[in-house]
Amino acid sequence: MMLLVAFSAVIVPFLFLVLLRMSALKGMIISAIVVTVLGIFVWGMQGNVVIASILQGTHKTLTILYILFGALVLLNTLRQTGAVNRINAGFKKISPDMRVQVIIVAFLFGSLIEGASGFGTPAMVTAPLLVALGFRPMIAVVTALIADSIAVSFGAVGTPVIVGLSTLKEANQSFFHSTAEQITILDLLSGIFIPIIVISTMIIFFGKNKKLKSIIEMLPWLALIGIVYAVSAFVYAHVFGAEFVAILGSLTGLVVAVLTASKGWLLPKTVWTDGLDKTYEADSTEHSMSLLTAWAPYVMVVILLLLTRTVPSVEYFTTHVLDFSWNNILNFSEISSEWQFLYSPGTILLLSAIFAIIIQRKSIKDLGNASITSLSTIKITGITLIATLAMVHVFINSGINAHDLISMPEYIAKNMANTLGPVWLFVAPFLGALGSFITGSATVSTLTFSPIQLNIANSIGADPFIVLAAQIIGAAAGNMICVHNVVAVCAVVNMPGKEGSVIRKTLGPALLYCILVGISAYIISLFFA
Repeated sequence: MMLLVAFSAVIVPFLFLVLLRMSALKGMIISAIVVTVLGIFVWGMQGNVVIASILQGTHKTLTILYILFGALVLLNTLRQTGAVNRINAGFKKISPDMRVQVIIVAFLFGSLIEGASGFGTPAMVTAPLLVALGFRPMIAVVTALIADSIAVSFGAVGTPVIVGLSTLKEANQSFFHSTAEQITILDLLSGIFIPIIVISTMIIFFGKNKKLKSIIEMLPWLALIGIVYAVSAFVYAHVFGAEFVAILGSLTGLVVAVLTASKGWLLPKTVWTDGLDKTYEADSTEHSMSLLTAWAPYVMVVILLLLTRTVPSVEYFTTHVLDFSWNNILNFSEISSEWQFLYSPGTILLLSAIFAIIIQRKSIKDLGNASITSLSTIKITGITLIATLAMVHVFINSGINAHDLISMPEYIAKNMANTLGPVWLFVAPFLGALGSFITGSATVSTLTFSPIQLNIANSIGADPFIVLAAQIIGAAAGNMICVHNVVAVCAVVNMPGKEGSVIRKTLGPALLYCILVGISAYIISLFFA
């Protein structure tokens, strides 16, 4: 009974969004009510803890909406200035094949944004770019979410490793470095398949004819991109540690992808355009704007993200000036929500939008129009996210109760460990994915479950670095299906109410990635540990 209650934060949203196909707005409001009622009457949570959790969720919603607003303002500004059309012309010059465009935009450029920023930003940036390229919105959202996976293990300059493992008593720089190395070793066997999974999913769900042929003919090039990313990530993890793996790995992949695609190496002669939106009209005008000028705002995004996260003086300034964090909510030291306004990707995206107006020599009215359009897009999303994050924080804070029970996530993990201990190497990534599905964060998933994962590894005699690496990669896989990521990305392409349909399409790839990681963990433990 108690285990079923603990799993309610997983079961109820899955039931409403995926099985009953409710909109996220209705489904997550009902889910939040159900989980909260169970938290009070079964788990013994007191009213003030529940209210504090709801306030925490509301505050965190504001931080996510701010990032979403920034991403939309930048995109809409670039639409107003004509930069999006110029960027699209550049992509099409590399290759008119939509399979190639997905890998370059969603997988490699998205991984670069992930490495610099994380926190759901990449798919919010890449999905609208794909729509502007002519992709149907559903395809853009699904592929953007699946593609933002392997890089998540090292997102936001290594945050899932460095912060996710920070509460372990063994945590130090050497410990983080060893875990990062192990992540890339596992991904040498599993992560190389991500480009293939992205394209296969797109063709299976959205292709019209000769689906198998459309997949098989792309395998040589997709395998090359997957191997380049995974092998370069392995090298960078050994040389630099966790911080720059995703950034440098994606840049290496981009160089190889653009070079090979522009030359047509390893690519079929047929051009796949089944994902084209029927309403899309190709831009045939001559562009006076240079490609560098069009791309400059996105380059600025990456530069500002790196500056605020790698230069100590800049990082200190942006994390201490205009700090809107809310600590000790209702006097609970365990309940807080961070919001460093200048450090937020939302601020960086807005500054890049202003930079776009300046460098592309356009009117400030374009920025104003973009801001108004963006605000109108995120209204309903805000209500959905409040409900989602209220549920998440009731779930996480359920350890503060009158019955001296451990929290719901800990209860799930310990019961899974007792039942599935002998096959834990295979199970570990699924626990990580479960954490991300509920909390919406690979870092929070690892913060929550890494102590349990480490205890289980020690009790069954498994290599702790393999188990922790499987946890982190599984948490990255969970990024494909976590509700608030899906809600935010659907909002940015103006596709509200389709969240359940998106999760139905991304669930298979997320589970497949976890299966591949589990198999990789067993192989490595048998032959290399």
